[in-house]
Amino acid sequence: MPTEPQTTQPAQRAAGGGGWDDLVLAALKRNDVRLVTYVPDRVLTPLIAKIHADPFFTAFATTREEEAIGIIAGAWMGGMRGTLLMQTSGFATLANVLASLVVPSQIPAIMFVSERGTLGEFNLGQALVCRTMRPVLDSLAMEHRTVTRLDELDFIVDRSIKQAVATQAPVALILSPLLTGGKVFKSEAASA
Repeated sequence: MPTEPQTTQPAQRAAGGGGWDDLVLAALKRNDVRLVTYVPDRVLTPLIAKIHADPFFTAFATTREEEAIGIIAGAWMGGMRGTLLMQTSGFATLANVLASLVVPSQIPAIMFVSERGTLGEFNLGQALVCRTMRPVLDSLAMEHRTVTRLDELDFIVDRSIKQAVATQAPVALILSPLLTGGKVFKSEAASA
């Protein structure tokens, strides 16, 4: 039986001590993305906690990713920019809402996806969704970037948000375990 994952380890810190989560937070603020919807995820927990602590943001958990996308779509129509934070497995539920609402209605939904299903993944379901996520994004002609390096994160996030808003098209920013540290397994945590 596979070992259950524990908490995340920030894989990388910027020279000033900030990590990937601090850079994402700053880019969201710089681009006036005030609404943050999310489905709870252990890897994204540091970012979610900082967003909740900052009065700039309106943030709340949703029960499903499709619900979060619907909220972001409504916010956009009301003049507010929004984002969805989720993990790879949640993406498997989004094809219909992306194809029938977000893409044809030209809603710049900004999605941050903590990548599971790769680099030592123990869950076959996560691995299968990971293998299909990028082909689905390609078939919807959706912009997507996989971020693996801290030194590229700020530029990619900032420019992706700007492009999404300017072209009124959604974007998926896939946060690789090479960037975030992914999930840590009990046996790894014990040896650290």
